[in-house]
Amino acid sequence: MIMANAAANLYDLSLSEAKSLIRVSGNNAVMLQGHMGSGKSSMLRVLAKEMPKHTACYFDCTTKDLGDITIPQLQTIDGAGFVRYVTNEELGMHLANPIILMVDEYGKANKAVQNAMLRLLLEGKIGSYALHRDSIRFATTNKGSEGVGDLLPPHARNRMTIIHTRKSTNVEWIEDFAIDAEIDHALISWVTDNPQLFNSFEDHRDPEENQYIYHPGAPARTSFVTPRSLEIASHWLKQRGGLSSKVLTAALIGAIGERGASDLNAYVNVADQLPTLQSIKTDPMNAKLPTSPSARCMVVHRTLACIERSWMDAWMDYMARLDKESQNMFAMQTRRPTYSKQTEVMTNRKFTSWCLANNYVFTPDVK
Repeated sequence: MIMANAAANLYDLSLSEAKSLIRVSGNNAVMLQGHMGSGKSSMLRVLAKEMPKHTACYFDCTTKDLGDITIPQLQTIDGAGFVRYVTNEELGMHLANPIILMVDEYGKANKAVQNAMLRLLLEGKIGSYALHRDSIRFATTNKGSEGVGDLLPPHARNRMTIIHTRKSTNVEWIEDFAIDAEIDHALISWVTDNPQLFNSFEDHRDPEENQYIYHPGAPARTSFVTPRSLEIASHWLKQRGGLSSKVLTAALIGAIGERGASDLNAYVNVADQLPTLQSIKTDPMNAKLPTSPSARCMVVHRTLACIERSWMDAWMDYMARLDKESQNMFAMQTRRPTYSKQTEVMTNRKFTSWCLANNYVFTPDVK
């Protein structure tokens, strides 16, 4: 089995680092090559949010054939007929404004599609069309070592800057995505306690060393944990109130595999013993206090995901009853620049008073 080579992986980039490179790529196409389900395709959504003057365009190579890229259109000038080729709308070539074009799953495209896209990737042109000079473009593909059919000839790779992306750590996934995406609080806490969920198969010679993740040496493991499948599992967990234990377990097995579903189910049994949000909002001094560290972690992550200004005071009263480690966890997470509910927290007087009493340095605009 393939083992990770420290020297080869030294310059593997995180998705955040890859994003910063794409933003300044100019007329150079970047191709992200990384693990399946790790968030490469979500880069388009992130870039579109940060670059609102650009139009986001998504082109899925796995669904295309040569005839899906340009379509012949008969034209006549001075009685002479000729054919003009009109490009697929998904490529955004017809737009006058700058675009962000993601050529997804380029390595899985058939050869004709790969060849047809070469000039677009190298020059930003296709047929008689050219992208706006401020447009950026990038492609994605899976690691060849995963064995899922991503193959590119040398002459195609030579037209792009190939960037190898690494898998996020569990902490990066939680901080950069899960909290703001309102992933189920029990799942977030499970991920917090299980960093091995984000290991690479290249770190394990024996596929049985980590039964949670994809490994090309374990073809019978048809479902496994990735950031993508964790988001799917979160959906099923949020529906657990209306599902039988058997149905919920079947859904989780289908999303993240047998080992992951078994362990997550056990973790959820703890999560369902937590105080309700309503009890914290209406009676914070008497709401149930979790007894285990994992349950306290769940309470904090749940609050981070759904806190609102209207019950921030109540949360601070409740938080004061938790242990110091849980209080510090909440405070540190709110300091992240990307935390979407930062204003609701940092403009609360009880929170700023807590920060002063606990020697935390914040600069909130208290109102």
